[in-house]
Amino acid sequence: MAIKIEKKIKGYNVVKPEDKAAPAAAPAQAKAAEPRQAEVIQMHESLERPEQLIGSTFKIKSPLFEHALYVTINDIVLNAGTKHEQRRPFEIFINSKNMDHFQWIVALTRILSAVFRKGGDVTFLVEEMKAVFDPRGGYFKAGGVYMPSIVAEIGAVIEQHMKNIGLIHDPEMSDSQRALIAEKRAAYEAASAKKNSDASVSSVGAASVATTQAEAEGGSFPPGATLCHKCNTQALVLMDGCQTCLNCGYSKCG
Repeated sequence: MAIKIEKKIKGYNVVKPEDKAAPAAAPAQAKAAEPRQAEVIQMHESLERPEQLIGSTFKIKSPLFEHALYVTINDIVLNAGTKHEQRRPFEIFINSKNMDHFQWIVALTRILSAVFRKGGDVTFLVEEMKAVFDPRGGYFKAGGVYMPSIVAEIGAVIEQHMKNIGLIHDPEMSDSQRALIAEKRAAYEAASAKKNSDASVSSVGAASVATTQAEAEGGSFPPGATLCHKCNTQALVLMDGCQTCLNCGYSKCG
Protein backbone atom coordinates (compact mmCIF):
# COMPACT_ATOMS: atom_id res chain seq x y z
CA MET A 1 0.00 0.00 0.00
CA ALA A 2 1.42 3.36 -1.04
CA ILE A 3 1.81 6.08 1.61
CA LYS A 4 2.01 9.70 0.57
CA ILE A 5 4.77 11.64 2.35
CA GLU A 6 3.75 15.25 2.79
CA LYS A 7 6.70 16.43 4.93
CA LYS A 8 10.44 16.41 4.47
CA ILE A 9 12.19 13.32 5.90
CA LYS A 10 14.78 14.33 8.52
CA GLY A 11 15.72 10.85 9.80
CA TYR A 12 14.57 7.28 10.23
CA ASN A 13 15.03 4.10 12.34
CA VAL A 14 14.02 0.45 11.98
CA VAL A 15 11.29 -0.89 14.30
CA LYS A 16 12.28 -4.28 15.69
CA PRO A 17 9.83 -6.99 16.96
CA GLU A 18 10.95 -6.49 20.58
CA ASP A 19 10.15 -2.79 20.30
CA LYS A 20 6.55 -3.65 19.39
CA ALA A 21 6.20 -5.98 22.40
CA ALA A 22 7.54 -3.42 24.92
CA PRO A 23 4.56 -1.00 24.86
CA ALA A 24 2.10 -3.91 25.33
CA ALA A 25 4.06 -5.26 28.33
CA ALA A 26 4.16 -1.89 30.14
CA PRO A 27 0.39 -1.69 30.95
CA ALA A 28 0.43 -5.32 32.11
CA GLN A 29 3.29 -4.59 34.55
CA ALA A 30 1.53 -1.47 35.84
CA LYS A 31 -1.65 -3.46 36.39
CA ALA A 32 0.24 -6.16 38.27
CA ALA A 33 1.89 -3.54 40.49
CA GLU A 34 -1.51 -2.28 41.74
CA PRO A 35 -2.57 -3.80 45.08
CA ARG A 36 -5.36 -6.31 44.77
CA GLN A 37 -8.65 -5.07 46.19
CA ALA A 38 -10.49 -7.43 48.55
CA GLU A 39 -13.88 -8.63 47.38
CA VAL A 40 -16.71 -7.08 49.40
CA ILE A 41 -18.93 -9.81 50.84
CA GLN A 42 -22.65 -9.05 50.85
CA MET A 43 -25.40 -10.90 52.71
CA HIS A 44 -26.98 -13.69 50.62
CA GLU A 45 -28.65 -17.04 51.18
CA SER A 46 -25.61 -19.04 49.98
CA LEU A 47 -23.44 -17.62 52.76
CA GLU A 48 -22.41 -20.46 55.06
CA ARG A 49 -22.87 -20.19 58.80
CA PRO A 50 -19.52 -19.72 60.59
CA GLU A 51 -18.61 -21.77 63.63
CA GLN A 52 -19.03 -18.79 65.97
CA LEU A 53 -21.52 -15.91 65.94
CA ILE A 54 -21.97 -12.89 68.20
CA GLY A 55 -25.35 -11.74 69.42
CA SER A 56 -27.58 -10.39 72.17
CA THR A 57 -30.34 -11.80 74.36
CA PHE A 58 -33.41 -9.78 75.38
CA LYS A 59 -35.96 -10.61 78.09
CA ILE A 60 -39.67 -10.04 77.44
CA LYS A 61 -42.00 -10.15 80.45
CA SER A 62 -45.57 -9.87 79.26
CA PRO A 63 -48.76 -10.04 81.37
CA LEU A 64 -50.15 -12.32 78.65
CA PHE A 65 -47.57 -15.02 79.48
CA GLU A 66 -46.90 -16.62 82.85
CA HIS A 67 -43.21 -17.06 82.05
CA ALA A 68 -40.82 -14.65 80.40
CA LEU A 69 -39.63 -14.97 76.81
CA TYR A 70 -35.91 -14.82 76.02
CA VAL A 71 -35.11 -13.62 72.50
CA THR A 72 -31.58 -14.26 71.21
CA ILE A 73 -30.44 -12.66 67.94
CA ASN A 74 -27.10 -13.74 66.50
CA ASP A 75 -25.20 -11.64 63.96
CA ILE A 76 -22.68 -12.48 61.28
CA VAL A 77 -19.75 -10.10 60.74
CA LEU A 78 -19.13 -9.38 57.06
CA ASN A 79 -15.75 -8.12 55.75
CA ALA A 80 -14.15 -8.28 59.19
CA GLY A 81 -11.13 -6.05 59.64
CA THR A 82 -11.84 -3.87 56.59
CA LYS A 83 -13.54 -0.53 56.04
CA HIS A 84 -16.56 -2.47 54.75
CA GLU A 85 -17.06 -4.36 58.04
CA GLN A 86 -20.70 -4.64 59.06
CA ARG A 87 -22.92 -6.76 61.30
CA ARG A 88 -26.09 -8.31 59.97
CA PRO A 89 -28.71 -10.46 61.77
CA PHE A 90 -28.26 -14.11 60.83
CA GLU A 91 -30.58 -16.12 63.10
CA ILE A 92 -33.03 -15.73 65.97
CA PHE A 93 -34.09 -18.01 68.83
CA ILE A 94 -36.99 -17.59 71.27
CA ASN A 95 -37.04 -19.67 74.46
CA SER A 96 -39.49 -19.90 77.35
CA LYS A 97 -40.74 -22.31 80.00
CA ASN A 98 -44.23 -21.82 78.62
CA MET A 99 -44.90 -24.52 76.00
CA ASP A 100 -48.46 -23.43 75.13
CA HIS A 101 -47.27 -21.40 72.14
CA PHE A 102 -44.39 -23.66 71.12
CA GLN A 103 -45.58 -24.26 67.54
CA TRP A 104 -45.98 -20.65 66.40
CA ILE A 105 -42.80 -19.59 68.20
CA VAL A 106 -40.76 -22.24 66.35
CA ALA A 107 -42.41 -21.29 63.06
CA LEU A 108 -41.71 -17.59 63.68
CA THR A 109 -38.03 -18.14 64.49
CA ARG A 110 -37.48 -20.29 61.40
CA ILE A 111 -39.16 -17.82 59.06
CA LEU A 112 -37.32 -14.84 60.56
CA SER A 113 -33.97 -16.64 60.35
CA ALA A 114 -34.65 -17.53 56.71
CA VAL A 115 -35.41 -13.87 55.89
CA PHE A 116 -32.26 -12.73 57.71
CA ARG A 117 -30.10 -15.14 55.69
CA LYS A 118 -31.75 -14.11 52.42
CA GLY A 119 -30.03 -10.74 52.70
CA GLY A 120 -31.13 -7.36 51.44
CA ASP A 121 -33.15 -4.89 53.47
CA VAL A 122 -34.66 -6.85 56.39
CA THR A 123 -35.77 -3.81 58.39
CA PHE A 124 -39.30 -4.15 56.98
CA LEU A 125 -39.85 -7.03 59.43
CA VAL A 126 -40.00 -4.55 62.31
CA GLU A 127 -43.01 -2.63 61.01
CA GLU A 128 -44.79 -5.81 59.91
CA MET A 129 -44.47 -7.40 63.37
CA LYS A 130 -45.30 -4.24 65.30
CA ALA A 131 -48.56 -4.02 63.34
CA VAL A 132 -49.83 -7.39 64.70
CA PHE A 133 -52.71 -6.89 67.19
CA ASP A 134 -53.99 -9.36 69.76
CA PRO A 135 -57.81 -9.70 69.62
CA ARG A 136 -57.83 -9.96 73.43
CA GLY A 137 -56.17 -6.55 73.70
CA GLY A 138 -52.66 -5.29 74.25
CA TYR A 139 -50.78 -4.15 77.35
CA PHE A 140 -48.45 -1.45 78.65
CA LYS A 141 -44.82 -2.32 79.28
CA ALA A 142 -42.45 -0.48 81.62
CA GLY A 143 -42.19 3.18 80.68
CA GLY A 144 -45.79 3.45 79.53
CA VAL A 145 -45.15 2.07 76.01
CA TYR A 146 -48.18 0.29 74.58
CA MET A 147 -47.71 -3.12 72.97
CA PRO A 148 -50.67 -4.39 70.92
CA SER A 149 -49.46 -8.02 71.12
CA ILE A 150 -46.58 -10.26 72.14
CA VAL A 151 -45.54 -10.50 68.47
CA ALA A 152 -45.37 -6.70 68.37
CA GLU A 153 -43.02 -6.70 71.36
CA ILE A 154 -40.80 -9.28 69.65
CA GLY A 155 -40.74 -6.88 66.71
CA ALA A 156 -39.76 -4.05 69.08
CA VAL A 157 -36.89 -6.21 70.39
CA ILE A 158 -35.66 -6.85 66.84
CA GLU A 159 -35.89 -3.10 66.17
CA GLN A 160 -33.79 -2.33 69.26
CA HIS A 161 -31.19 -4.88 68.19
CA MET A 162 -31.01 -3.41 64.68
CA LYS A 163 -30.50 0.02 66.22
CA ASN A 164 -27.68 -1.35 68.37
CA ILE A 165 -25.79 -2.72 65.34
CA GLY A 166 -26.42 0.37 63.21
CA LEU A 167 -28.94 -1.14 60.78
CA ILE A 168 -31.68 1.31 61.84
CA HIS A 169 -31.06 4.93 62.79
CA ASP A 170 -33.46 6.99 64.90
CA PRO A 171 -34.14 10.54 63.72
CA GLU A 172 -32.44 12.70 66.32
CA MET A 173 -34.36 15.46 68.09
CA SER A 174 -33.01 18.95 67.79
CA ASP A 175 -31.86 20.77 70.92
CA SER A 176 -34.73 23.23 70.57
CA GLN A 177 -37.26 20.40 70.44
CA ARG A 178 -35.75 18.74 73.52
CA ALA A 179 -35.85 22.05 75.38
CA LEU A 180 -39.49 22.57 74.37
CA ILE A 181 -40.49 19.12 75.66
CA ALA A 182 -38.65 19.73 78.96
CA GLU A 183 -40.36 23.10 79.30
CA LYS A 184 -43.81 21.64 78.61
CA ARG A 185 -43.26 18.84 81.09
CA ALA A 186 -42.06 21.19 83.83
CA ALA A 187 -45.06 23.47 83.25
CA TYR A 188 -47.49 20.54 83.39
CA GLU A 189 -45.96 19.13 86.58
CA ALA A 190 -46.00 22.58 88.20
CA ALA A 191 -49.68 23.05 87.30
CA SER A 192 -50.52 19.57 88.63
CA ALA A 193 -48.65 20.24 91.89
CA LYS A 194 -50.52 23.53 92.38
CA LYS A 195 -53.83 21.86 91.69
CA ASN A 196 -53.11 19.10 94.19
CA SER A 197 -52.04 21.58 96.87
CA ASP A 198 -55.35 23.47 96.52
CA ALA A 199 -57.41 20.28 96.69
CA SER A 200 -58.82 18.67 99.85
CA VAL A 201 -57.03 16.01 101.86
CA SER A 202 -59.11 13.30 100.25
CA SER A 203 -58.25 14.55 96.78
CA VAL A 204 -54.58 14.63 97.68
CA GLY A 205 -54.86 11.09 98.96
CA ALA A 206 -56.52 9.96 95.75
CA ALA A 207 -53.81 11.68 93.70
CA SER A 208 -51.15 9.94 95.78
CA VAL A 209 -52.79 6.58 95.14
CA ALA A 210 -52.91 7.32 91.41
CA THR A 211 -49.26 8.37 91.41
CA THR A 212 -48.26 5.24 93.30
CA GLN A 213 -50.18 3.10 90.85
CA ALA A 214 -48.50 4.82 87.89
CA GLU A 215 -45.06 4.27 89.45
CA ALA A 216 -45.92 0.62 90.07
CA GLU A 217 -46.74 0.23 86.38
CA GLY A 218 -43.28 1.57 85.54
CA GLY A 219 -44.47 4.79 83.90
CA SER A 220 -42.29 7.86 84.07
CA PHE A 221 -44.97 10.27 82.85
CA PRO A 222 -47.86 11.94 84.70
CA PRO A 223 -50.66 9.56 85.75
CA GLY A 224 -53.23 11.50 83.72
CA ALA A 225 -51.35 11.03 80.44
CA THR A 226 -53.01 9.19 77.56
CA LEU A 227 -51.62 7.16 74.69
CA CYS A 228 -49.75 9.00 71.92
CA HIS A 229 -50.52 7.44 68.55
CA LYS A 230 -47.16 8.54 67.12
CA CYS A 231 -44.76 6.90 69.61
CA ASN A 232 -47.22 4.49 71.34
CA THR A 233 -46.26 5.90 74.75
CA GLN A 234 -48.65 6.93 77.51
CA ALA A 235 -47.33 10.49 77.61
CA LEU A 236 -50.03 12.64 75.95
CA VAL A 237 -51.30 15.44 78.21
CA LEU A 238 -53.67 18.39 77.72
CA MET A 239 -51.83 21.70 77.95
CA ASP A 240 -53.27 25.10 76.99
CA GLY A 241 -56.16 23.35 75.28
CA CYS A 242 -53.85 21.24 73.08
CA GLN A 243 -52.81 17.58 73.33
CA THR A 244 -49.01 17.41 73.69
CA CYS A 245 -46.77 14.33 73.98
CA LEU A 246 -44.08 14.62 76.65
CA ASN A 247 -42.08 11.81 75.05
CA CYS A 248 -41.74 12.61 71.34
CA GLY A 249 -43.02 16.21 71.24
CA TYR A 250 -46.02 15.48 69.02
CA SER A 251 -48.80 18.08 69.25
CA LYS A 252 -52.20 18.26 67.56
CA CYS A 253 -51.72 22.01 67.31
CA GLY A 254 -48.48 21.62 65.40
